[in-house]
Amino acid sequence: MDDKHMQIGEVAARTELSLRTIRHYEETGLVVPSARSQGGFRLYTETDVQRLMVIRRMKPLGFTLDQMRDLLDATDRLDSDDTLDDDEREALLDRVRGYERAATEQVEKLRVQLRRAEDFAATLRGRLPEAAPSVGS
Repeated sequence: MDDKHMQIGEVAARTELSLRTIRHYEETGLVVPSARSQGGFRLYTETDVQRLMVIRRMKPLGFTLDQMRDLLDATDRLDSDDTLDDDEREALLDRVRGYERAATEQVEKLRVQLRRAEDFAATLRGRLPEAAPSVGS
C-alpha cells in the first residue's frame, strides 16, 4: 500500500470533489480514510484517491450509492490477495461487466443529449444577427 498520506484538502484538490462530498462518501461507507493523524485529521492514500475517482466518474452516469458500493466491493475482492475460486471470480467479473455495459449505455445516451444540445445552440446562433465589427477592427 502507499506510504504517502494526504490530508482531505489535498485529496479534494486532486479529485475535484468538495470536502463536504468526500465526508459524505465517508459517512456512507464508500471510502474510509486509511489513517488518522495524531490530531485526528483524516489521512488518505493514493488508493483512497483512486477509489474516489471511481465514485466521481460513476456519479454523472446516474449510478446510485448502492451501485457504487457494489462495484467497489466487487473490484476490491478481485484486487485482494485472497484466493478466489473460479466460480466466485467469474461471478465478480460478471458484476463488473454489468456495470461496464450500463456505463457504456449511459455514455451513448449522454452523447445523444450532447448532439441535441449542440444542434439547439447552433439553431439559436443562426437566429442572431451577425455581430457588428468591434471598434478598432
